[in-house]
Amino acid sequence: MNINWKRLIKITIITFIIGGLFSFLTMKGMDAFKALKKPIEVPGIIFPIVWSVLYLLMSISLYLVLESNDENKIKDLIIYSVQLIVNSIWTLIFFGLKNYLLSFIWLLLLLALIIYMLIVFFKINKTSAYINIPYVLWVIFAGYLNLGIYLLNR
Repeated sequence: MNINWKRLIKITIITFIIGGLFSFLTMKGMDAFKALKKPIEVPGIIFPIVWSVLYLLMSISLYLVLESNDENKIKDLIIYSVQLIVNSIWTLIFFGLKNYLLSFIWLLLLLALIIYMLIVFFKINKTSAYINIPYVLWVIFAGYLNLGIYLLNR
């Protein structure tokens, strides 16, 4: 398989930009986050590492789908983009607005969108779905943390 590096790099850069869109706007929220009661403590360095790996895997996943013979590439791109934008908005709701209940509900929406994306992608390229399993697991874990933060800090 020949890799179209230009396309893959473009997808990756766009994914990182959209995924991190609100991160820069919510840096002050990180200080508040440190002060919150949490169900478990996760070292802060873990989050950017995990998200970087997940964004890279997501980018590869989309690349595999777009390189396939699927006739619905616009639909595939829309599904991917919507879940990525919903992912990005969670950061704003959680860190910016500090609305922990709404951010948990938003994560449930995100999880549903990711699962839908995986189902669609699985029909096109099984690998593209499988490499998003860590994303699903991380969002479930984030949901646990988010709900715990809501319950412990209300």
